[in-house]
Amino acid sequence: MKKTLQVVGAIVIKDDRILAVKRGENKNKAVAYRYEFPGGKIEQGETPSQALKRELIEEMNYDVEVGEKFMSVSYEYDDVIVNLHTYLCRPLSDVYTLNEHIDEKWLLPSELFSVEWAPADYDIIMSLSN
Repeated sequence: MKKTLQVVGAIVIKDDRILAVKRGENKNKAVAYRYEFPGGKIEQGETPSQALKRELIEEMNYDVEVGEKFMSVSYEYDDVIVNLHTYLCRPLSDVYTLNEHIDEKWLLPSELFSVEWAPADYDIIMSLSN
């Protein structure tokens, strides 16, 4: 039986653009070198909002205000099932550092499909681009 992970993703919006961050090499080949929303696993005892704030500080030294939930999706990879919960976020600073990613882009909704996304993110991208 595959492990199921509860993860959160930040849809950070600034000047009508959405932040996408690119992973580097990864043991899960389906997400290696693909863009995603910054975020990560929800730890025991954390709310999704707390997890999202913690993950963005760890991954990017980036402080955001976590707003309303956008949508949740479930995606089955070869080795794990990911339940991804996304939240609309507003940056509290313009300064960040990519600690775990190799690139970032600020994309207009019409530009979201100009990069290759992690498979779990596609339904979210479809909703955001409409």
